Amino acid sequence: MRVLFAHTNFPAQYRHVAQALAERGHEVVFATQNPKLELPGVTKRLFKPHRQVRKETHPYVRPLEFAVLNGQASYRLAKTLRGEGFVPDVVSFHSGWGAGQYFADAFPEARCLGLFEWFYRARGSDASFLQDPPQSEDDHLRIRTKNAPILLDLAAVERAISPTAWQRAQFPALVRDSIEVLHEDIDTDYFTPAPGTRLRLPGLDLGGAEEIMTYVARGMEPYRGFPQMIRAAALLQRRRPGLHVVVVGADRVAYGRKLEDGRTYRQKMLDETPDLDLERLHFTGLLPYGQYREVIRASALHLYLTVPFVLSWSMLECMATGCLVLGSDTEPVREVIEHGVNGLLVDFHDVEAIAEAAGAALDDSTRGAALRERARASIVERYALTKLLPRHVELIEGMAG
Repeated sequence: MRVLFAHTNFPAQYRHVAQALAERGHEVVFATQNPKLELPGVTKRLFKPHRQVRKETHPYVRPLEFAVLNGQASYRLAKTLRGEGFVPDVVSFHSGWGAGQYFADAFPEARCLGLFEWFYRARGSDASFLQDPPQSEDDHLRIRTKNAPILLDLAAVERAISPTAWQRAQFPALVRDSIEVLHEDIDTDYFTPAPGTRLRLPGLDLGGAEEIMTYVARGMEPYRGFPQMIRAAALLQRRRPGLHVVVVGADRVAYGRKLEDGRTYRQKMLDETPDLDLERLHFTGLLPYGQYREVIRASALHLYLTVPFVLSWSMLECMATGCLVLGSDTEPVREVIEHGVNGLLVDFHDVEAIAEAAGAALDDSTRGAALRERARASIVERYALTKLLPRHVELIEGMAG
């Protein structure tokens, strides 16, 4: 069997399944824009748009133009692959950015599997949750139009998957039942507890820290509750002189709007929270997997805040590692965490409540130990690689007939 994966990033959600298929003797090619990293047995091929989105393009249509440009680039690569004799039986691509938008045209004999992470809505999910700034009618129309490349992808696939039930629920009722829930999986053999871990990283030695609270996100932005975390951290530092806060992530906006004044949210929050003890607030930047695992293994409490949006792998990885997770009481988190059973939930917007809940969790080590144990058990039961990867492999092999 021949399989072609496509994602602008690499290996992204396909790390495990692409490698597993290669190990089973299938020919696997990965079309991407990321020149970094390699996977054993997987042939990586790069594509690049011939130009960027034009400033003159109507704002509503820029995401579609972006996807079309990516789609044209990946289509040219697909034609090159066909010329080299590679014609896939199955194409599996990540929807929304155009990476596989025209593969059904390049390879009409192949069967297409789409990974659909999100469908944009002006009301009832991420866009209406923060209301900062409040949405305008223009925003409503722009958000609806933003789904154009996703709808094109839905029309081109034979099978569709989405990582969680909440994410699938965002799609229109007309197509929702055709989308299967299949998470990318968590390597619960790698993300394991290591009680007594003392955090020592290059340039950061917290081996003697009394308590460590952790926060992980791709970027530092309102979508992942970064402002609330910083404000809660300032309150906690005053109340708990032995508490250190470790923030893993890039100083950028991965989701949502950037600040108009050019500052990052890290700069903004440090400016607005002068009572922070910067000697006990540590920004590591993005970390290699091994160092990231050491951070969460040393965590006394992990804070995961998110608007109703795509659920982060990091929360599941933290739970698999046996972290005590204090999460926002929002739909994607509630799908995994039951308050007081395998973690704790708190109002996303209420900074005082976040600090109070965090302090209470740090004080009650007996309850925390039980929550940690059940957190890992729930991830092993529902999201473990050993359970979900065979389903993903079986799906792709079954599509090839």
